[in-house]
Amino acid sequence: MAKPRVVHVYKDFWPPVVGGIERAINWMIGGLRERFDFTVLVNSRTRQTREREWEGVRVIEVGEWGRVQSAPVSPAFPLWLRKLQADIWHFHIPNPTGDLSWWLARPRGKVVCTYHSDIVRQKGALRFYRPFLRSFLRHCDAIMPTSPRLIDASPLLTEFREKCRPVPLGMPMKPFEKTMEMATRAKEIKKHYRGLPLIIFVGKLRYYKGLQFMVSAMRAFPQTRFLIIGEGPEGPKLQRLVAEFQLGDRIVFLGELPDEEVIAHLHAGDMFVLPSHLPSEAFGLSQVEAMACGLPVISCDLPTGVPYVNQNEVTGFTIFPGSDVTLANAISEMLSHAKARFAMGEAALRRAHAEFSQEAMCERVGNVYSEVLK
Repeated sequence: MAKPRVVHVYKDFWPPVVGGIERAINWMIGGLRERFDFTVLVNSRTRQTREREWEGVRVIEVGEWGRVQSAPVSPAFPLWLRKLQADIWHFHIPNPTGDLSWWLARPRGKVVCTYHSDIVRQKGALRFYRPFLRSFLRHCDAIMPTSPRLIDASPLLTEFREKCRPVPLGMPMKPFEKTMEMATRAKEIKKHYRGLPLIIFVGKLRYYKGLQFMVSAMRAFPQTRFLIIGEGPEGPKLQRLVAEFQLGDRIVFLGELPDEEVIAHLHAGDMFVLPSHLPSEAFGLSQVEAMACGLPVISCDLPTGVPYVNQNEVTGFTIFPGSDVTLANAISEMLSHAKARFAMGEAALRRAHAEFSQEAMCERVGNVYSEVLK
């Protein structure tokens, strides 16, 4: 019997583009490929359309003329929606290119979407786009917000509550296990920093990450080190701020690291911070990575999935966003109460495996697929 055909629609795919949504699509496919036949429809970041294969999955990269406010301009995209055949079209939102193309093409098949976040920054374009998005959601057979909290926080999703099926993002847990080799490397990292408490951040250095508040908060902790893993457009500004506050001995910019080194640093850490202060941080998959290594998390109480992942006073602290004072208070609380910190780290590890594993995510997605096909 032929497997149902599912086409994932977004703007990029991992590999090679590394991002939370891109990786989630990859993991959904990897965990469900025994039950469904997958194709990926994305854009190529060039004028040319090309096809390739990823581990037996057909990946179609449609040519584009460029990107406007991060949305690909791709006149050929609707043509590919008409050309392909699918039992289920799985869109990932936000991505106006995909939604508007569906409007033009109206391909046959059931339509589901993973609703990662509202559009936050491009408010001018949203006024034009919102009616199309609302109509697209009306035609969806199921909507999968990445957390139950998002249903109440999003003005659009509130309208379609009855068709929402929350599906939190998940990832493979095995790479984050503390093997003997990983423990040895973590011990070396800890020794390099003279055994001082280590606070870890992993992610792109973007405007909404709130790292400026973390830099300011570090003025209160001379015997602690803050390790920033990742690069991004805010990097030079943050480095200037570190120099202004004379914190070069407390804050270390490690840049991009191989996955194994990122995981080793997480295992060497005492806590993880995600100081994102704006709702552009829709879920915070880096929190899950830290939790999978047994780290307690400090993150902000945003109207997104971030505080759903990190439960306040259970797996860490969720704090008022955009404040160096609240950050410093939360860090001080964790540093001062080692027993509670370890307990939150253990709870974080359990929650990561129970709620945010690749298996848990794929089981939920598979259930939604089966529901709409019936």
